[in-house]
Amino acid sequence: MPNILAIETSSELASCALLAGDNVFVRASSGVRTHSQSVLPMVQELLQESGLALAQLDAVAFGAGPGSFTGVRTACGVAQGLAYGAGLPVLPMVTLEAMAEACRARSGAHEVLAVLDARMGEVYWAQYRHENGAWREVAAPALSAPQDVAPVAAAGLQACGNGFSAYPEAFADQPYAAGALADIVPHARELAVLAPGALASGQGVPAAQAQPLYLRNKVAYTSAERQAINAAKAAGNDK
Repeated sequence: MPNILAIETSSELASCALLAGDNVFVRASSGVRTHSQSVLPMVQELLQESGLALAQLDAVAFGAGPGSFTGVRTACGVAQGLAYGAGLPVLPMVTLEAMAEACRARSGAHEVLAVLDARMGEVYWAQYRHENGAWREVAAPALSAPQDVAPVAAAGLQACGNGFSAYPEAFADQPYAAGALADIVPHARELAVLAPGALASGQGVPAAQAQPLYLRNKVAYTSAERQAINAAKAAGNDK
């Protein structure tokens, strides 16, 4: 098992986790204004607790988004700085997939809809299926109004994310929202759990090439276009 440091600051919760063999060491701090000040002290504590030096790690993972613009830049910048100095690859990880992993760990669900509050009356959302020991996108990460969230019908679909608590009226009549785990937000613990698979599949990049995922900078797709893209992706994955 590789040793991987994970940094997540895309929401109001800042967290760091260190996967060291079979152990996962975790630190967290709430309050978005303190993210830039809290991350490095948490990293230092984790290294001390694990008995590892930064140079002994195999990679540095970070929550690349979607999420807070400032938050994902903070995580990316810290991950780049640490990885560059130690000569390590960087693993940009999707925050919504980390939420799906947290949902699976709590509920046992293998079909998950993750919905993250994007502020400004919008949410980030994606749908995932856990199969063969890994997550597969069913509906790619998207930005939309809460009422426009449109998951693909799936048996046993479990919804999660603070988007449900941020916009309860918008989801009140949606069957998939029943029983949603509304307290789940992106956390470095799940990034650390998912990171070995990402590293093994070649998703590591040089520090200088690491980039956040900014959905608001992209041209919005219509619902029909998103369905076509997701259908094509699903067909390609089934081959």
